[in-house]
Amino acid sequence: MNEFNPLRDAIPLREVKRVLVIKLRHHGDVLLSSPVFSALKLAAPQVEIDALVYADTAEMLSLHPAISRVFEVDRKAKQKGAMHQLKSELDLLAGLRARSYDLILHLTEHWRGAWLSRILRPRWAVGCTRSDAGALWRRSFSHLYKVSGGLPRHTVERNLDALRRIGVWPAPAQRRLVLVPGEAAESSVRQHLAEVGVQGRFIHIHPASRWFFKCWPVSRMAELISRLEQAGHCVLLTAAPSQDELAMLAAIQSQLGHPVATLGGKLSLKELAALTRMADAFIGVDSAPMHIAAAMGTPTVALFGPSGEKQWGPWSAQARVVSSMHHPCRPCGNDGCGGGKVSDCLESLPVEQVMAALDEVLDK
Repeated sequence: MNEFNPLRDAIPLREVKRVLVIKLRHHGDVLLSSPVFSALKLAAPQVEIDALVYADTAEMLSLHPAISRVFEVDRKAKQKGAMHQLKSELDLLAGLRARSYDLILHLTEHWRGAWLSRILRPRWAVGCTRSDAGALWRRSFSHLYKVSGGLPRHTVERNLDALRRIGVWPAPAQRRLVLVPGEAAESSVRQHLAEVGVQGRFIHIHPASRWFFKCWPVSRMAELISRLEQAGHCVLLTAAPSQDELAMLAAIQSQLGHPVATLGGKLSLKELAALTRMADAFIGVDSAPMHIAAAMGTPTVALFGPSGEKQWGPWSAQARVVSSMHHPCRPCGNDGCGGGKVSDCLESLPVEQVMAALDEVLDK
């Protein structure tokens, strides 16, 4: 941290003992918040830093060396009835209250962060500016960090802006993603690889996203795999345990006409991270597995269509983004052209462009 602090309302970190960082978003979003914990711990080694995330995303931050505890919001609690949901919320609130936070960093526009800042009554609370929120939102926080308007800003930097607003300026080396698979995941992955007959070097491909308008066509992915095999690469496929993603893997296998090693639907997030770290390279679309590959330092080729790589691209120097140069409308953020679930800017990406990007990251 700088010796001279130009912020008149900078927070005196030496007076902070416990911090709660709130990130209630999807898996990739949560992983992109991991540098906040590292940078804050380096600036204030004495603090205990907790995280509050959705239960299904907790693996993105568990085992993070700068995090003391990970609290979870169970989004499925309401499926078990109103009483179960009420008990879940009260138990969570009791656990958070017991920690007596001095500082809350709220990294999204979710209203839960504002309410918790009021209920938990920390000495300081930091939230983002919201043009659509009134006095209730503003008065829930002691500090508001600005969200860039028309110009794109990577999500990692936007998360770190919460620290900059209170007088912590992370150096470039402190902005790296942190994801720890753990020994159990690594051991499990080695066993999975043996079961599918993968020994030695391999290219990891995760072709799907939960949003299929972000995906490359099955025919192009099958052609890419064929080209990789002809070049002597071993290919390993993965997918989430959803019917849609597993169906996509089956369609790719069908077009190839021969089996390709796959661990589709068989890996936890920690195991996926361990697998990716063992790979020579990762190829995929804008998705949580792509962010995991970047966090693992694996050479990464990411295909982008309607989503913007300036905000969501792989946060790694070992990565290349492949996107269309012939669609001035991208990134549009739409769920396919005209909302039709198919993105022409992705459909038109040639296999040669992906192969060239892979050669570049492997050479580097």
